[in-house]
Amino acid sequence: MAELSVAVPRRAPRDFAGLWIGPPLLILAGLFLYPLALILRETLTGGTAVLSLGHFAEVLGSALFRTALYHTIIIALGSTAGCLALGFVFSLIIAFVPFPGARLLARLIDTFIALPTFLIALALTFIYGSAGLLNEGLMRLLHLDLPPIDFLYSQWGVILSEITVYTPFVMRPLLASFSLIEPAQIEVASSLGARPFRIIRQIILPAALPALLAGGSLCLLLTVNEFGIVLFIGAKDVITLPLLIYDKAIQEFDYTTACVIAVANIGLSLGLFSLYRLAVSRFEDRRHAGLV
Repeated sequence: MAELSVAVPRRAPRDFAGLWIGPPLLILAGLFLYPLALILRETLTGGTAVLSLGHFAEVLGSALFRTALYHTIIIALGSTAGCLALGFVFSLIIAFVPFPGARLLARLIDTFIALPTFLIALALTFIYGSAGLLNEGLMRLLHLDLPPIDFLYSQWGVILSEITVYTPFVMRPLLASFSLIEPAQIEVASSLGARPFRIIRQIILPAALPALLAGGSLCLLLTVNEFGIVLFIGAKDVITLPLLIYDKAIQEFDYTTACVIAVANIGLSLGLFSLYRLAVSRFEDRRHAGLV
């Protein structure tokens, strides 16, 4: 009589893969979440044991905070718009206009991104500063006693510095997207009589929109939180949120006010990032629907 064999199901080995996420979460909590929790606690208690929202109302309702918020938004929007316009034009020239050294120039963009921001601000002071090359030349040429150009130490000087620093952050993804465009598309459109502006509008710009969104959002976040350029330029009456946090915490030792402004700055950054994600999702929906 044949023996009956019963298959005993094997026990599945325990899955320990989920445990590997523990150490990174602990590191993240210790290095990032815990300091944020301390900042939030300081805003709610003001160094005491009593929770209160009065610190938020007092700081966020002050004229100094509103002025800093205004300068932060204006500088960030102006710098981002300049980076997008300048980066798009420069990327078009490098990618589609043949000239000697175009490939080398494209590679130098990565090196330019690695430079510290204050170094660019320092270079601009040598050119546009009160004792810079341009002012000294004009003073000698026109026999002037005072430097005729003083925009560098103003809001416009900060915007110019940030455009100079962050334009490569737009050009890098743009050049990558332009490299995916088939040259045959442009050649066919040109042979059919399409002018350069029409080629840019109908062929190049749709392919560049994701890169523009990515580069523009990165520039917006970086300029909102930019500290070194504003501090180094020393623009008169130009106080941004990061600079105000520094003044309150380091100069005045008012840590509660500094923490409230820091929370507001974080909220502004997260809000801008959420708008970027919303814009990207809507663009993807339109592209999948064939509207782009």
